[in-house]
Amino acid sequence: MGKEKNPRRVADNEALAKAKMLKTSPQKLNLVAELIRGKKVEKALADLTFSKKRVSDDVKKCLQSAIANAENNHGLDVDSLIVAEAWVGKNITLKRGRPRARGRFGKIMKPFAEITIKVRQIEATTAGEQA
Repeated sequence: MGKEKNPRRVADNEALAKAKMLKTSPQKLNLVAELIRGKKVEKALADLTFSKKRVSDDVKKCLQSAIANAENNHGLDVDSLIVAEAWVGKNITLKRGRPRARGRFGKIMKPFAEITIKVRQIEATTAGEQA
């Protein structure tokens, strides 16, 4: 009589994490997401640790959350995880302004973004080929 269980949004060998309301533009966030796409998670964490971009700390937290989800919720092996996908989306934009000459109003847009990271466990045979 109860409701059916929700189906999983990802495959059995995948886990994901999402970070919302990151105070940066999606274009800048996508530059950091490009650093980690397709890499093994330990290499991606090292790249984010030594990146000079301000938003790389938030992306690193999201990646660590995806790794923890894979290990604790789905029972995946951390050593054989790769960053399968990392996509960026827009969030809200705060509209601010400043008075300009001749009674005009200068718009100041303060964008927010969000990132979703999906990690996938790869088989041991392909893990050697990836490295």
